Amino acid sequence: MATLAPKLPYTHPFAGGFPYRGSQRLPSDPDALTYLAAVAAADGAPVEVGVAVAVDDFFRGIKADNTFSAIKAACLLCGARTLAGALVPLVGTAPTNVADGFVAGDYTRGGATPGLQGDGTSYLDSGRAPSDGELNDAHLACYVSASATSNTHYKAGAYSIATQQTILRSNFGTFIASVNSGNFAGSGGGNAVGLFGASRFAADSSEFRVAGETTPDSTASDASSTQNITIFARNDGTPDGFFDGTIAFYSIGEALDLEALDARVTALVTAIGAAV
Repeated sequence: MATLAPKLPYTHPFAGGFPYRGSQRLPSDPDALTYLAAVAAADGAPVEVGVAVAVDDFFRGIKADNTFSAIKAACLLCGARTLAGALVPLVGTAPTNVADGFVAGDYTRGGATPGLQGDGTSYLDSGRAPSDGELNDAHLACYVSASATSNTHYKAGAYSIATQQTILRSNFGTFIASVNSGNFAGSGGGNAVGLFGASRFAADSSEFRVAGETTPDSTASDASSTQNITIFARNDGTPDGFFDGTIAFYSIGEALDLEALDARVTALVTAIGAAV
């Protein structure tokens, strides 16, 4: 009687070159698969299964939260094998690494503080301006995995005049934010790690989130800046207030639930940090 050969593991394109058995979970969300394929093309190799599943969970989660459609430009600045892969957008167009300021040594794909580290001069141009969206329906968020050494800086932002700005700023430990308006009320935690965000739902209804807490604000909207939002600096025609900490994620778009986004992004970055 013939002896059957044992069933061997086989390789899936999103298994990062590692074999897996049929019972092992793999990503299946179509938007996650599209993103992972683009990252693999930029990297020259797929990411590990753990990274791919974390990305899949993120896409599934933000769809379940009904926040997916609100995100118009976003990057996951960790997980990919290379800096080129990290600049592949989750949603929207790819950011510009202005003057190729960021280099491979600035990028950490996993571990305790994954992300892209600022150096005080380099920044990303998101390719999206606040004026590309609705005045009273907008958000800006960044996930910081390592805080800055400078007391005053912008994690991201665009500025025209004092009442036409969308920014995430730290000023000597105080977090200051705005969305198409003057500054929102300040809060502590400006040098914390985690999600920093601001979201505007109406002309007189906004909120900001820092250190796991969301605070409402009624600062009236004025107008939207026409400058592209930059990451690691504020854009007022030229970048200023550079951030030298580490950012693992950013998103720009319509108003959304910052607490829900925080939970999904924190889970994503944490899972990637443990996977690579």
